[in-house]
Amino acid sequence: MTISLMPLPYAQDALEPHISSKTLEIHHGAHHKTYVDKLNAAIAGTENEGKSVEEIAMSSTGGLFNNAAQTYNHGFYWMSLSGEKSEPSESLATAIANDFGSMDALLEALANEAVNHFASGWAWLVVDAGKLKVISTHDAATAITEDVNPLLTIDVWEHAYYIDQMNKRPAYVKAVLENLINWKFASDNFDRGTAWTYPA
Repeated sequence: MTISLMPLPYAQDALEPHISSKTLEIHHGAHHKTYVDKLNAAIAGTENEGKSVEEIAMSSTGGLFNNAAQTYNHGFYWMSLSGEKSEPSESLATAIANDFGSMDALLEALANEAVNHFASGWAWLVVDAGKLKVISTHDAATAITEDVNPLLTIDVWEHAYYIDQMNKRPAYVKAVLENLINWKFASDNFDRGTAWTYPA
């Protein structure tokens, strides 16, 4: 069984004007696809063939980990975005108020984490020991190995925004947080209490 490149959960132009169709064409169709292809090549004929992306990421290191984790992270990122406005569920909204004080405070924390993260990586909203928390992971590192439940992520590798924003990461992060966060996906992850599973 090979691991598939999951399709985008929306049309390629659905995030415009904030993230362009061209960015998604390259980010999904080239970058994400390359991670998936390299992962399949690495597991062919090994004990990892037939395992889930999550199982491979949780039990590997080096190049194998990088490709498994980046396969997962990109899928999670696509799900974290939506061109349709949404709101947190009642339970997630309550947790945001309890743990951050307000939605504005949470968005500020996410923006600070994403904008100030050095070099490539990911900014995450997670549940850690029952509390909402904003964290970041470097390069290919993924929240699913951190003993937390990830709710949403923002990709801060330059290829996520360079076509649209050049090197202006703050403008990209602002556009995502103000217009594209899929609060339904985050709420589903929060209410379920377990990490999203990459579709086989």
